[in-house]
Amino acid sequence: MHNSTVALIELGAIFFGLGVLGRLAWKIGISPIPFYLLGGLAFGSGGILPLEGIEGFTSLASEIGVILLLLLLGLEYSAAELVTGLRRSWLAGLVDLALNALPGAAVALMLGWGPIGALAMAGVTYISSSGIIAKVLGDLGRLGNRETPVILSILVFEDLAMAVYLPILTAVLAGATLLGGLSAIGISLLVVTLVLLLALKFGRFVSAIVDSPDPEVFLLRVLGAALLVAGVASQLQVSAAVGAFLLGIAISGSTAENATRMLEPLRDLFAAMFFVVFGLSTNPSTIPPVLAVALGLAVVTTITKVATGWWAAGRQGIARMGRARAGAALVARGEFSIVIAGLAVSAGAVDDRLAALATAYVLIMAAFGPLAARFVEPVMRLAVARIRPATA
Repeated sequence: MHNSTVALIELGAIFFGLGVLGRLAWKIGISPIPFYLLGGLAFGSGGILPLEGIEGFTSLASEIGVILLLLLLGLEYSAAELVTGLRRSWLAGLVDLALNALPGAAVALMLGWGPIGALAMAGVTYISSSGIIAKVLGDLGRLGNRETPVILSILVFEDLAMAVYLPILTAVLAGATLLGGLSAIGISLLVVTLVLLLALKFGRFVSAIVDSPDPEVFLLRVLGAALLVAGVASQLQVSAAVGAFLLGIAISGSTAENATRMLEPLRDLFAAMFFVVFGLSTNPSTIPPVLAVALGLAVVTTITKVATGWWAAGRQGIARMGRARAGAALVARGEFSIVIAGLAVSAGAVDDRLAALATAYVLIMAAFGPLAARFVEPVMRLAVARIRPATA
């Protein structure tokens, strides 16, 4: 058969299979991310049935997936909300950073992956999955709970930290010198500050540029602006994903709401391809040797995330059950951990085992996170019931 015919058949099978897997995942109450990764592992190098001839499309589609993930994340916040959240959560954010980045960095150093591997793994274990957490909070009816603003404030801090971290990681992976790395930090901080100021003062003008009463024109403008800004940001060594995130922040009001509604299906489609592509690039045979490390890392970082949420909620005077819910909600890792690992592996600057460890870790945390959030209340009640008779 002609190459394009084979590619169409393979892509059709992938998309249909992803739909089946996604439906199965939400049916049993977990994120579909682990299923997408497993699908990629099954059909990648060393898998059950390796696919060929679709690399060009899947590579570009996965990049668009990352851009849309960050764009829609930015659309969730206005600049004012980001500034307010940062003021409210900076201390909890720093505690979160220290407790959850250090385990990943320590494991990378113990495995001999050097400072670059440590920097990448620190990001993998630090960043929670905003997408999974938002979905779980909505499904469980907890969006109006007292602890939810605490959770969202920590997520806001993490997202802003990513806007600084990703350019630094990109520069380090590219082999930048100390001066080049400092320049990347300075540029990223300057760009983030300027965009926040621009969004605060002139956000309505940015929104007006992309807005349109015609849905087709509106979609083309928003998507075109996102890809254009991401490309320019990448050229400036700021990171394409961060460029899309900052554009999302600059778009506000009804324009942001409409953009989110129209782009969500595209985001989900291309993001699914991103996870599949990461799975395709990981040989399944490399996962068993690092599975024990991934499990250990999962246990440690579950404890550190729960401790973060418990402490942050406690500072707001929230009762023990609310503290437990806040901690459990933060456990899930997902899209951003894979984005970081993907950047590191594609640059060829880290040990190949990092991809396997990140895949195994995210498989565990993306599946366990929603379950932890769902069952934390009955577990807490059982623990309290056992403690009370013992102290009576």
